Amino acid sequence: MSRPHPALRVTDLSGARWRKSSYSGGANDCVEIADLTDTAYAAVAIRDSKEPHGPLLFVTPKSFGVFIRHVSHGHSEG
Repeated sequence: MSRPHPALRVTDLSGARWRKSSYSGGANDCVEIADLTDTAYAAVAIRDSKEPHGPLLFVTPKSFGVFIRHVSHGHSEG
């Protein structure tokens, strides 16, 4: 059985306010984000709504803003 990398730690985000896009229609097949910029994480957390206790992706607010601008202008590639 493999062990997790020692640098990886369990992150408790039980108090995070997760939200989905208004375009999701309330379905459980989308991503959710939590704005953690005013916390020690100073990041935006992203997770799969079907697996709320699964893996998380943390990105900088700047990277997330670039991503949102990119997709909101209809870009889907590189």
